[in-house]
Amino acid sequence: MAHRAQKAGLSRKTRTAARRAAGAKRPRPAGRRGGYGRYASGKRRRIAGRGNAAARRTAAGQGAYAPQPAKAAAPPPPSSSPNAAAPFPAADSAAGLSPVPGPAEFATREEAYAAGYREGLFAGGEAKLERLIPRHMMLPELTVDDVIAAGFHAVAGALSPLLRAADVFVAAERALSEGRPLSIVRLGDGEMLTLAHDTVLPVEEAMRWGAFLPYAGVQLPDPSARETLAAAVRAAGIIGIPQSRHPSYQGLLFPVFRHYGIDYRTLQLTTSTINYELNEEGYFARLLKGRRVLLIGDKAFALAKVLRLWGADIAGSIAPVNGVGDVPRVMELARGIPFDLALVAAGIAAVILCERLAREHGKVTLDLGHLANKLISGEAVMPPIQEV
Repeated sequence: MAHRAQKAGLSRKTRTAARRAAGAKRPRPAGRRGGYGRYASGKRRRIAGRGNAAARRTAAGQGAYAPQPAKAAAPPPPSSSPNAAAPFPAADSAAGLSPVPGPAEFATREEAYAAGYREGLFAGGEAKLERLIPRHMMLPELTVDDVIAAGFHAVAGALSPLLRAADVFVAAERALSEGRPLSIVRLGDGEMLTLAHDTVLPVEEAMRWGAFLPYAGVQLPDPSARETLAAAVRAAGIIGIPQSRHPSYQGLLFPVFRHYGIDYRTLQLTTSTINYELNEEGYFARLLKGRRVLLIGDKAFALAKVLRLWGADIAGSIAPVNGVGDVPRVMELARGIPFDLALVAAGIAAVILCERLAREHGKVTLDLGHLANKLISGEAVMPPIQEV
């Protein structure tokens, strides 16, 4: 019937309808696969490959592409291991939870992120606790947070105190009064990644974590900057360290200290936010009172205007500081400026400058950091210096 319809000069649409009505199938030429041809099959595979790649990108949080849902989503294949544990109970379990969606089922980047966060939270908490529970036993009505709180008392004796703002002020005030050098520096993720690259972290990984480092004054890899920074940390008077246990903060701090043979128990340590705490508790203005102040950093001249309005005696300003490589030039400029207290806001270079200025000039130095920006913008305020 299809052949006669074609001969009769009917349209393709009409011929197709006629074949379907007669239950006839279109003849498949020899050498074709599935009636579509070799090249069409390859195209179909390429299209499927693109869909799978897009689904993988979505699940990894690399894009917001939403693949078209399949007509019938196949369940994930069962594990060949009888002891393999699924991250969530199956749909027919007593809990009645649905299985974890596959990569192709994530419609948005936000859903993929939420699913990854949920799995990471479980793997880093309850899953660890689960491995400690004996077989055929359970620990009802207690979360991993409850267990951590209960067990923390057993390790409380290992706590190590950090200097408070009042302690740092007393040390700085005494050094200023006695004419002794004292450098107060701070370590953040920029300093940690600089010290860690090619020592405790592969260079490539440090570069991925530290895309912001060029802004902070270091272009990885830079072994010279790393070793200069390590020497400055070792010689600094008071070191502010991050209290966060994030992998980029304390997660790198102690491995870096071990690599360089620095015993944290011999150091005077405070928090890396000591700059803000000194100002918030009123000690910053008291340090400035009656002292000749040297300002160093890209915002030095703007900061000088603000501090003069509050009564500070600004002896000089040096700007800009073009990264760690600019330290020798800045040190040379500082030689011609008499000062008592140097405030440095220059990214990673501030640690090196503070230590060298204190050691070579016999003065007190403070790594001011972004407190300089906040004072300029008015986000941070301080009392008039003559009133403290």
